[in-house]
Amino acid sequence: MKINVGVIGGYQCSEKDYNTAYHLGRLIAREGWVLICGGGGGIMEASCKGAKEEGGLTVGILPSLEGDEANPYLDVKITTGLGYARNILVVRASQVLVAVDGKYGTLSEIAFALNEGKPICGINTWVIKGLIKVKTAQE
Repeated sequence: MKINVGVIGGYQCSEKDYNTAYHLGRLIAREGWVLICGGGGGIMEASCKGAKEEGGLTVGILPSLEGDEANPYLDVKITTGLGYARNILVVRASQVLVAVDGKYGTLSEIAFALNEGKPICGINTWVIKGLIKVKTAQE
């Protein structure tokens, strides 16, 4: 069964978090799941890169109409012109989500996921009731 897994996190991140997201993307693709993200750099790029190296399908829901911020590892680019408001679309398109690092945009996606009753795990991210804290991509 195809599952849409949302990977959320900052467009800028540490090398450690980039590597974590990269391995997460590889694991998602190995399961045959679809990776959904905001389509930009940082955590989003890392996870898409990992997924592509395993032959996975990647979808980016982009904040602009032009899509100039799209990372090179996206198969499907959905431009929205909605800015951060597109975060709800990332959550709604996903059946389960994983947050890696991130700042306030990621915090909004975590809140949307919890509001929507979607399972969400977090690696090195916000500590919020309802978020399942894990330490590794494998967890």
